Amino acid sequence: MILRRLAQNLKDQNWTAIGIEFVLLVLGVFLGIQAANWNEQRETEQKAAVFTERLIDDLRREVLRRDRQVKYYNEVRAAGEAAASALEGTTPSSNEALLVNTYRATQYMHTASQRATYDELVSTGSIALVTDRRLVAIAVATYGNASSEDLRLQRDDSPYRALFRMSVPIDIQRVLARQCGDRFTADPGAPMLDFPCQLELQASDVDRAAEALREDPETLRLLRRRLADIDTLLSDLGRNNHNLRESLAAIAGDGP
Repeated sequence: MILRRLAQNLKDQNWTAIGIEFVLLVLGVFLGIQAANWNEQRETEQKAAVFTERLIDDLRREVLRRDRQVKYYNEVRAAGEAAASALEGTTPSSNEALLVNTYRATQYMHTASQRATYDELVSTGSIALVTDRRLVAIAVATYGNASSEDLRLQRDDSPYRALFRMSVPIDIQRVLARQCGDRFTADPGAPMLDFPCQLELQASDVDRAAEALREDPETLRLLRRRLADIDTLLSDLGRNNHNLRESLAAIAGDGP
């Protein structure tokens, strides 16, 4: 419409009308561009708010995941210490209890890190949408930590775990896993490994398996190494999770 009127005014040499029409045309284009920019800015801000909240939520769930790992490895350590005391002869232990505790000391908990939002931001090049640079720094420090991969490697390369699996008959290992292995429930306070269990095996089978572990000097040597590794793991997990929890409290107002 404006262009048609402008063309007619040019034809009529109506310079005043031409000037008005030209100003209206430029103003319309300018307002259209501004409206598009405002819409784009609003959409960007909405995306940023969504990603920020999702990232904070993932980090909160990561705290809970690591809390669960700390609890689990405390239970593994308790079993390992009981087994070591029995093998050293400092604490009396039945063969069944020794078998259960040496088995539980082999256990590893490897769960997926809560990092979907961070990975999406990095893979799409959208990390700049999160304008709180403290939050970005926390996410980089948290998800850049290789502790989860370290746990997998420790599990796969554990000499103590390998010795146990080579020393104990496979049918007894299956009973141990079924009766005394990991139990995960919705209750975060429930024991995952430290619960009463009975093997329901022939006493002679239990005795033979336990004696094989007692008679091999490598059992105690490798168990001591396993306990030292767990101490290091718990120290790292505890410190890292404490720092993550404190950082989230500072930026998101989370409680202690």
